[in-house]
Amino acid sequence: MVPTQIKVSRLHKSYHDGEGRELHILKGIDLEISKGATVAIVGASGTGKSTFLHLLGALDVADKGKIEIDGDELSEMKRDEIARFRNQQVAFIFQFHHLLNDFTALENVIMPLRINNCPINKANKIAQDLLVKVGLEERLHHKPFQLSGGEQQRVAIARAISNSPQILLADEPTGNLDQETGQQIFNLLLELNRDYNITLIVITHNPALAASMQLQYKMADGLLHPITKIPIY
Repeated sequence: MVPTQIKVSRLHKSYHDGEGRELHILKGIDLEISKGATVAIVGASGTGKSTFLHLLGALDVADKGKIEIDGDELSEMKRDEIARFRNQQVAFIFQFHHLLNDFTALENVIMPLRINNCPINKANKIAQDLLVKVGLEERLHHKPFQLSGGEQQRVAIARAISNSPQILLADEPTGNLDQETGQQIFNLLLELNRDYNITLIVITHNPALAASMQLQYKMADGLLHPITKIPIY
């Protein structure tokens, strides 16, 4: 039996708009995800999908409820423990790659390793191996403006997994790409899930891509609803 890695209990999150009105975004989400699972979250814009992902990645704090990762509750972690969690256990991929424009693909992937005090020779080897893994062995020394959109996203993926995270959170990772390139990126994410047993949670508006995941949920009315057939928006 695969152990539960992520357990979310009665999770709530609200914000206030510019006029001081409270917007109750998440309204008591419950969710359990096993180690190595692939999960798609679909839903209309503004329903709280990105908010939920930010809470899972400790980029934001819930108003109520619990998020447990491998039995450790995020809200009970100290500041240095949260920083270590974000640096070592979880990684983000966004719609826009957020690469450092003045650095090569190799240097972009090396950066988080060096921040994590990895020796330069080891960091260089890890970064090179990952860029080969994502199909960029001929583009190591190219800067972002010299790469296509799909290549830039591949660099971002290599950078995200450089510190061997246990959980990969992807927010519309193919939303800025054409259909064929988006499918290639999605296939790459699934390959990394299989090869490294990384738990993969993806927000997407693409029903076909979401259908390739083991579990699919629709975010609506502040809750996650399990679905077996991805609706088309």
